[in-house]
Amino acid sequence: MRTRIVAVITLVAAVGLISVGATVYLVERAISLEAIEGRLQDNLESARVIVSNGVDDTGEWTSAGDALKAVVQRMSPDDNTGALGIIDGRAVWQSAVDLDLTLTSAPGFVPHVTAEVTGPDPVIGTYAEEGVVWRYLAAPIAVAGGDAAGAGSEVIFAMAYDVTAELDEINGTAQAYLVAAGIALLVIAVVATVVSTRLLRPLRQMRETAERVSAQSLSERLPVQGRDDVSELASTMNAMLDRLDGALDSQRQLLSDVGHELKTPITIVRGNLEVMDADDPHDVRETQALAIDELERMDRLVQDLSAAAALHGPTPVTTARVDAGELVHQIVRKAQGIEGAAVATGPIADIVARLDPGRITQAMLQLSQNGVTHGGGRIDIGSRTAADTLELWVRDHGPGVPDADKAGVFDRFHRGHTAQAGSGLGLNIVQVIARAHGGSVRVEDAPGGGALFVIALPLAERPVPGDLVIPPKPPLPQLATTTGGA
Repeated sequence: MRTRIVAVITLVAAVGLISVGATVYLVERAISLEAIEGRLQDNLESARVIVSNGVDDTGEWTSAGDALKAVVQRMSPDDNTGALGIIDGRAVWQSAVDLDLTLTSAPGFVPHVTAEVTGPDPVIGTYAEEGVVWRYLAAPIAVAGGDAAGAGSEVIFAMAYDVTAELDEINGTAQAYLVAAGIALLVIAVVATVVSTRLLRPLRQMRETAERVSAQSLSERLPVQGRDDVSELASTMNAMLDRLDGALDSQRQLLSDVGHELKTPITIVRGNLEVMDADDPHDVRETQALAIDELERMDRLVQDLSAAAALHGPTPVTTARVDAGELVHQIVRKAQGIEGAAVATGPIADIVARLDPGRITQAMLQLSQNGVTHGGGRIDIGSRTAADTLELWVRDHGPGVPDADKAGVFDRFHRGHTAQAGSGLGLNIVQVIARAHGGSVRVEDAPGGGALFVIALPLAERPVPGDLVIPPKPPLPQLATTTGGA
């Protein structure tokens, strides 16, 4: 990735530098060629002025040859230029000042110019032969009343610019630009390499950390530096590793707990089957009953494990605006169907809350079943509000929860000292449901004896009822029950 980044940055910079350089070069070349054309036109006008002024500004010349000599000698010199006087196809006059360009150095130039001038009009053209490229001006000179015989029949003033030499000046600048551009590209490549290395260092560390991370090395974390996108990615990766670490710990704990919980009934069933007397019908029936009872306990454990696993999924709860008072009334009706339950309705808060009615019902019925199993069967159900919290509670009238067990009563597979049945997952499921709602669950000593289990749910909003979700009323319980106020 670093190589690709450096290559792309360098390539883009190279394209930019080449584009700018080529544009400037072509513009300067066009300006230089236009300047040559302009200077040739200026010299043509100067020649016309000199011829029109005559000798000593008299407006007359003795001969066209004298006018030609004056024009050639009076021309102001310029870089890469040459001037020449031609009479009857022969070069007869040159500038008195040494010029950069000698027009007689190309033997074919004078015949070429003589052949091009066929009338009284000046000619501007290009001579590109004999290894030279000259842009020239050829102007015929004629004077009125002059001695034409002494001057010859054809008098031409010629002036030329060496186009190659003119362009060599900007070519030198272009070469210097290419050298500077090459150095700039080298610097850009070095800087891009250093910067990309620093930017990609966290990604390299992520890759190296990912290679080291395994079931035995989940403690690895990425260093977070700065507040850019890469640091945010590192924070996200660390959060992901935290979740993976927690998930694996939970998985290991689950496997350990399940192995421990299933070991006992399996051992009991196997031990009794090994010592069972197959010829004794009474012993066979007792062993059969014991095995069925242990298998039913294992079945309840598996069901509770399935319920707990469902609550650890991506969407453990689906909340909606619910009439919490009506929901508690329906939970009371459902709890009355629990075998052995004597349910009393306590005070109920008439409030609208955002919660998952199905999961809350599941948690409250689990607390009710727990109260029936461990509290003798008589339970009270109600709700109340405290500040910004909705508290749903279930009270039993049993011996209560000892202080030593209160801290861990909601842990997985926890059983109190007096518990004789159950998988130890019921109260943990209640805790998971409460936490999924952003709340909590606790157990207290009830006034007058017994245990009071409270699910505390935050009230994030108190909207006006309009789209409330009210679960359908359950059927009346078939078992005889007693209800009363709490």
